[in-house]
Amino acid sequence: QVQLVESGGGLVQAGGSLRLSCAASGRTFSSYAMGWFRQAPGKEREFVAFINWRGGGTYYTDSVKGRFTISRDNAKNTVYLQMNSLKFEDSAVYYCAATARVLASKEYEYDYWGQGTQVTVSS
Repeated sequence: QVQLVESGGGLVQAGGSLRLSCAASGRTFSSYAMGWFRQAPGKEREFVAFINWRGGGTYYTDSVKGRFTISRDNAKNTVYLQMNSLKFEDSAVYYCAATARVLASKEYEYDYWGQGTQVTVSS
């Protein structure tokens, strides 16, 4: 089992920045690749970013490329999502998730999920 707890969400003006954190406990964090997803009201949960277990490989959905950066610190059992140039449409609950797969961007490909943290961007 892997337990995931997100933090760092909040209210920010458009153009601002936030850094989300996801702290992991339980089984070996470094053996899992990690992803961030988000879900806005009335919409399905969507993939945002992926990072492999070493941190050397990343993948983003097109709408956040150049603005968001995913990273991880295996010594701290934590994955981060740095979000810059935030837009109103980035408002959502953000979830981190863990997967044993080499590359994953679909919900069903992830084994463990956090409870989410709310990000609200005011226009």
